[in-house]
Amino acid sequence: MPNFVGIEVAVEVLNAAQRVMVVGCPGGGKSTLSQALSAHFGLRYISMDKEFFWLPGWVARPRAEQRALITEAVAGERWIMDGSNPTSFDLRVPRSDLVIWARMRRLLSLWGVLTRVAKTYGRTRPDMASGCPEQLPDRAFLRYIWNFESVHGPVFVRNIDLHGPDVPVVVLNSRAEMRCMLDLAGVRA
Repeated sequence: MPNFVGIEVAVEVLNAAQRVMVVGCPGGGKSTLSQALSAHFGLRYISMDKEFFWLPGWVARPRAEQRALITEAVAGERWIMDGSNPTSFDLRVPRSDLVIWARMRRLLSLWGVLTRVAKTYGRTRPDMASGCPEQLPDRAFLRYIWNFESVHGPVFVRNIDLHGPDVPVVVLNSRAEMRCMLDLAGVRA
């Protein structure tokens, strides 16, 4: 079983952390949280979508190239990495001082994606690769969000336990819990 900790313990770990991994469903607030923590703690912000997964025009980068880039990035000394790809947990979890799991309800994640689209439609977000403008979510993406927890939740637990059973993992189940963690850490978001 992963080393689940409460928010207060997570903040203590976060205050000394050099490498933080943030995972969760699209629309759950991973990027916003990661960017706020990055700015406050001076950790390099790494968006997996921007730096590893996507090339201009929404072309997926080849998997071998993705893995090589992730391997290089996790070798760095100070970072916060925003992205849920469980196939790279073997690289990321052992190097992490803390895993933050934004485990939002599916309706909240769907709302987050719809809000994001309304704000940035047709433009490329700062956490997305150049040439990948925000678009309307298709049925497959909405289904991915709807089923995210049932499909990925058990995989996250298994991979965290396998690759970092002693790495502290904080689960944030609501925006209120995210704000609480930011407040306790003294982060102005």
